[in-house]
Amino acid sequence: MKIGFSELMSMDAVEIRDLIRTGAYRSHTAGLGQGKLQANLAILPEAFALDFMRFCQRNPKPCPLVGVSDTGDPTMSTLGRDIDIRTDVPAYCVYENGELVDIRFDIVDLWNDDFVAFALGCSFTFEHALLAAGISLWHIDNNKTVPMYRSNIDTFAAGPFKGPMVVSMRAIDQDHLSRVVEISRKFPMAHGSPVHWGDPTAIGIRDIDLPDWGNAGPIRDGQVPVFWACGVTPHAAIEQALLPICITHKPGHMLITDVDDVAEVPVFRSIHPQTQKRKRD
Repeated sequence: MKIGFSELMSMDAVEIRDLIRTGAYRSHTAGLGQGKLQANLAILPEAFALDFMRFCQRNPKPCPLVGVSDTGDPTMSTLGRDIDIRTDVPAYCVYENGELVDIRFDIVDLWNDDFVAFALGCSFTFEHALLAAGISLWHIDNNKTVPMYRSNIDTFAAGPFKGPMVVSMRAIDQDHLSRVVEISRKFPMAHGSPVHWGDPTAIGIRDIDLPDWGNAGPIRDGQVPVFWACGVTPHAAIEQALLPICITHKPGHMLITDVDDVAEVPVFRSIHPQTQKRKRD
């Protein structure tokens, strides 16, 4: 059954994850799961998990850590009901020794008891607030994936993890720029305010029409390119870390959680039933 994008935009997070799990939807998640936090994904062997957590702690702008699984447990109970990290992301990238070797729609047969899954906040989360403010976004209007670029902004290394910050770009009307900065600033767990706007070459982007990931979009007269830190930054770090295996989301294809995206409210609140019971007691 083919699902139209406009129909998907009206569905809640659980319904969308069900479609993803059954293979009925396998594309990008921009504009979906309104009101809920979207998350980037990195899954790696436990031996590298502490260094990766340090990498996220040292680089909170591109890597806002919002969830970590127990070792070998593919569920992420703090982020949603019945989330299975092996099936509930539309597409996955598999890296071996720093090389992208496969893109898959589930990782059930790759999962093992040594894996730890990390969820990192995504800028798709604050896009709903921009749309509600009357600020149009070309990639959502045209059912595309936001363009992403390697910048010349360095991250702070941790163990084998290091490399450039990856940034996402949205073309914003000049008149809306200050409002966009203010709105996105209120979502620190979804990368917060931009890291740069204006000349792309100032942050090492030579050709704005050739993104490293996603789809290039037009920058019209009266618009300015605005760049946010991006949760694809770990992809660049993983390429340099040369891990024997690492699994990420395919850029633009996120985990849609059950966590509310309310601005300036911490997302580190468990929705596990036992935790809820303790709160009520």
